[in-house]
Amino acid sequence: MRKMIVALALPGLFLGSLVHAERIKDIASIEGVRTNQLVGYGLVVGLDKSGDKNKFTGQTLRSMLGRFGVTLPPGIDPKAKNIAAVAIQAELPAFAKPGQTIDVTVSSIGDAKSLRGGTLLMTPLKGADGQVYAVAQGSLVVNGLSASGKDGSSITVNNPSVGRIPNGATVERIVNTPFSANNELIFNLHTADFTTANRMAESINNELGADTARPVDAASVRVRGPSDPGLKVSFAAMIENILVAPDEAPAKIIVNSRTGTVVINSKVRVQPAAVSHGNLTVTIDENPQVSQPYEFSRGQTVVTPQSDVSVSEEKQRMFVFNAGVSLDEIVQAVNHVGAAPSDLVAILEALKSAGALRAELIVI
Repeated sequence: MRKMIVALALPGLFLGSLVHAERIKDIASIEGVRTNQLVGYGLVVGLDKSGDKNKFTGQTLRSMLGRFGVTLPPGIDPKAKNIAAVAIQAELPAFAKPGQTIDVTVSSIGDAKSLRGGTLLMTPLKGADGQVYAVAQGSLVVNGLSASGKDGSSITVNNPSVGRIPNGATVERIVNTPFSANNELIFNLHTADFTTANRMAESINNELGADTARPVDAASVRVRGPSDPGLKVSFAAMIENILVAPDEAPAKIIVNSRTGTVVINSKVRVQPAAVSHGNLTVTIDENPQVSQPYEFSRGQTVVTPQSDVSVSEEKQRMFVFNAGVSLDEIVQAVNHVGAAPSDLVAILEALKSAGALRAELIVI
């Protein structure tokens, strides 16, 4: 029986009239201020015979040599074992300027055994619009290791077919953002909630004056600000550090059926209900018996089966939930009967079907 893990999401601590508050920058982001994904395709060279053996890598090499004025004879398929076709990916931060550098991740897309010791050749990185925003090149840092013997034995540590190049790409193009387009800023909550959006608008208005902010929906708050870009930066910095008391999450129970982890937040309540849960165990033991014939008789030795069937039933475990039962009482009742993860899931599903569980039950 696997051990049951019950995690409790405790409510915020109250100290007098003060409620646990968060900075706006920790619970929301400015619309348009975001990272952008870049991707590219290139070649890693300088490998120690651990490169690709497929044809499309040779075609890529032929195409690259053609751009440098080197023409291979027709019919010759270059199969250099020290090159590998790779996919390059990176994230372009908001407000990145040409000349700045970003990290890149290089992953093999062929049958290369390892990228250790390789060097990425100059590769353009494109965005979703097909434009080139950065150019990557440099030596790879590979944490993985792979080794094999002639008898077929091998050992692999981590993943040798993926590497990184710190500061391996240079930004070539600016991504326009709506930050300086007008005199308004829109803050989007990481988790949509009407109460939190309303509290955010109230906190901003209390700090900067009435009608400065107004909630748009459960996820967005619109804030009027200066039109001058320089003033807007200091204005955004001021708003980011305003404290807001986020509303507590709705009642949810998360059950991970693979690991037996159960997470119950503090808003879960149970209506009056009685729960009875027990197990019936059937055990069958086979004890074959050998039957020997009498001496001088014409009988034969035979094996006769003998089965012992026993049935055991655990004592009925029954407990009662009163009206408005709290999280602590639920956990105590479940632990008192010694329910396993599967038993707990069955109890929660039965309570949900009976309409006695005031929470959303999510099984992952």
